[in-house]
Amino acid sequence: MAFLSTVNIIGSGFTAQQLRLDVISENVTNINTTRVADGEGPYRRKVTVFQAEQGRTSFRDAMAAAMGKAPVSNLRASNTGGVRVVEIGEDPSDFKLKYDPTDPDANEEGYVELPNVDLVKEITDAMAASQAYSANVTAFNVLKSVISSGLEIGR
Repeated sequence: MAFLSTVNIIGSGFTAQQLRLDVISENVTNINTTRVADGEGPYRRKVTVFQAEQGRTSFRDAMAAAMGKAPVSNLRASNTGGVRVVEIGEDPSDFKLKYDPTDPDANEEGYVELPNVDLVKEITDAMAASQAYSANVTAFNVLKSVISSGLEIGR
């Protein structure tokens, strides 16, 4: 049932990229937000931080288990690899300043702090996340094809 661990790996990629797209859409939505709910200035851009999940079993261990030389109980699905989001952090870059003394959020010099969200950067990140998501779809479709071909052999 090694294909189940492959499904788990692909699923972790789906989940991570979907969360990344959600964070990007939140950034774009708040591109003009000059005041957040707690009143601490403008919206600060959020970024997702991914971490690789390393499977605890190596290929050599998997082969040994398949040949009956190691206990199969060491090959649990929780030991599979993949990716996970470890943090949704805030971008520490400086806010943009715009001169508008009529804005209620302007400081005493007449400047308004705008969010540190750059639309071009967000669109680029969204395109990269979309491509990664599409790559996971392709990997899943290949896995389905392999499983289907394997079932055809038994006929």
